[in-house]
Amino acid sequence: MTTHVLRIDSSVRNDDSVSRALTTRIIERLAPKKITTRDLANSLPLIDATWIGANFTPADDRTDDQRETLALSDALIAEVKAADTLVIGLPIYNFGTPAGFKAWVDMIARAGVTFKYSEQGPVGLLEGKRAILAVASGGTEVGSAYDHATTYARQVLGFVGITDVTIVAADRLMVDADASHKAANEQIAALAA
Repeated sequence: MTTHVLRIDSSVRNDDSVSRALTTRIIERLAPKKITTRDLANSLPLIDATWIGANFTPADDRTDDQRETLALSDALIAEVKAADTLVIGLPIYNFGTPAGFKAWVDMIARAGVTFKYSEQGPVGLLEGKRAILAVASGGTEVGSAYDHATTYARQVLGFVGITDVTIVAADRLMVDADASHKAANEQIAALAA
């Protein structure tokens, strides 16, 4: 049962965004008790050398400036940790994800915080959560060789331990919008709350 949803929107469109509309319908279907919203369209800062330096400094040795540098990353990670379900609006732009989504990934993928290294390779530390990707595309078919957005999203979510990933797709909207919306609505209706 879904109790706390983290809604993440990454479309730069607002009123006419298909992925935002899908995200809204998915959340209505899940009917969670709590919703936290994070809009990535207003651009997160990109990580830089200062951020990397702060991140790789042991937590107890960080300066106040380094803690401030990582404050947004810490807040984004706290949002993910607090939610049991992530509903991510993910339009496909030029075969991949919007830049804001990539910036979010860079902020939340932190060694020792959301994943760790082991003898067997990386281990995600955000287990026990599910993610639903609300995907929209004009021409790219989800799951095709040209779809680098959903494969990337699945990979990075799995890397931090979120392996229960469902895709609701309104893809190829420029080819047959009616069929695409109908298929997405059927996928939403089939979601377990």
